[in-house]
Amino acid sequence: MDKKKLAVPLVCHGHSRPVVDLFYSPITPDGFFLISASKDSSPMLRNGETGDWIGTFEGHKGAVWSCCLDTNALRAASGSADFTAKLWDALTGDELHSFEHKHIVRACAFSEDTHLLLTGGVEKVLRIFDLNRPDAPPREVDNSPGSIRTVAWLHSDQTILSSCTDIGGVRLWDVRSGEIVQTLDTKSPVTSAEVSQDGRYITTADGTTVKFWDANHFGLVKSYNMPCNVESASLEPKFGNKFIAGGEDMWIRIFDFHTGEEIGCNKGHHGPVHCVRFSPGGESYASGSEDGTIRIWQTGPATNDENDAYPGNGPTGKMKVAVDEVTHKIEGFNVAKEGKTLEKATDA
Repeated sequence: MDKKKLAVPLVCHGHSRPVVDLFYSPITPDGFFLISASKDSSPMLRNGETGDWIGTFEGHKGAVWSCCLDTNALRAASGSADFTAKLWDALTGDELHSFEHKHIVRACAFSEDTHLLLTGGVEKVLRIFDLNRPDAPPREVDNSPGSIRTVAWLHSDQTILSSCTDIGGVRLWDVRSGEIVQTLDTKSPVTSAEVSQDGRYITTADGTTVKFWDANHFGLVKSYNMPCNVESASLEPKFGNKFIAGGEDMWIRIFDFHTGEEIGCNKGHHGPVHCVRFSPGGESYASGSEDGTIRIWQTGPATNDENDAYPGNGPTGKMKVAVDEVTHKIEGFNVAKEGKTLEKATDA
């Protein structure tokens, strides 16, 4: 065991409070991007491959619980404890719109066609905002049995998925009728629900189990017991042969999808892991933790022994651009309070 080379992650500093949500964009002509939500109220955009900081979205006045990017990574959205969901220009960092809610917003998701934004939270109401008419009142689906924790779209935006903070199960809603068409039963509340890239599976984490559901017929495909309470799980998108899970023991474990056997374990975080997500090509995955850092791990065999093989990739004054394609995304990204953000990173 000792002879195995240690996996050395890219460590991304910058957030001053716990990181509670991560979202990768699909692969775009400019590469792919990673957005993070944190209790420090400032979502951050990064180059998904290198972890290099691109910019910080400034404007929320409370913890940000959820974040996402649209299909082209041109716009971002975030849901916050300040009772708003905000829409952002991911090229400039400008706030495009603020959608008022009556309570904490815990989850948000762009529709596949990028025209709609779905939100959910403590109000127990799912709201669908038309981004082509942002000032129009949203469509509301208000018979969620509990406070909403996660939301997602599937079936080409015909179905909505939601889970609750305080009760088990995942509910699937018909967008047209606003009715629950199916409930996927779990013992514990579902803290993470991910629709696989190919649309075949729904991956859920509840308590000490990770489950995989058929996204079209809704049957349970696999259920694996975990060594501890896990808060998040993600299926490898390219081959679907492995999955990752992270939770209260601070470790990110890799498992074989077909057998459930643990095939790897990455240690490095200094607090519980709140979110894990595979990159869109499956070559790496990111984890966000109570310790305020994001770590990006390579899926393949590790090639570096030294812990300092990679420099920290926080915003350290010089903006390093390893991938030429992202330069135009960086130009003109106006970062309010840049000094403050830089200061935070160097202190971390």
